[in-house]
Amino acid sequence: MAKIQRISANGHTSASPEAVYALLEDREHWPDWSPLGRFRLLEKGDQNGLGAIGVFSTNGVNACEEVIALDPGKRFGYTLRKGMPLRDYRAYVDLTPALGGTDIHWHASFVPKIPGTGGLYRRFLGRFFGRMVDGLVARASRGAP
Repeated sequence: MAKIQRISANGHTSASPEAVYALLEDREHWPDWSPLGRFRLLEKGDQNGLGAIGVFSTNGVNACEEVIALDPGKRFGYTLRKGMPLRDYRAYVDLTPALGGTDIHWHASFVPKIPGTGGLYRRFLGRFFGRMVDGLVARASRGAP
């Protein structure tokens, strides 16, 4: 049985947790500051966006994700529904006030569907998460759009 893989990336921005959270909540604009490609909303979810389902299309990969956690100013979470050979994929972005700004911790866990590919996906997604955090930090540090 394949073992659970874990990845994470960290960053710090001078922006407030609420400002960073606002960027996370607005998935339609993630491609503006991240390595992700186009975004298409499939389902809106509840009045707050919990349960919203969307697809990010990046370099031929269509990742369908569902929002599973919304804690304003503190945590944003999502799960992969389909698009990559991973099971039980859950990712969270935790925001903590620190040094007059926000510490960002983007982390996930998953089980590879194909035995022996866990390390490959852990390395690839680890680098990808690093780019996501770098982009989020840069965008949040520039202030409101």
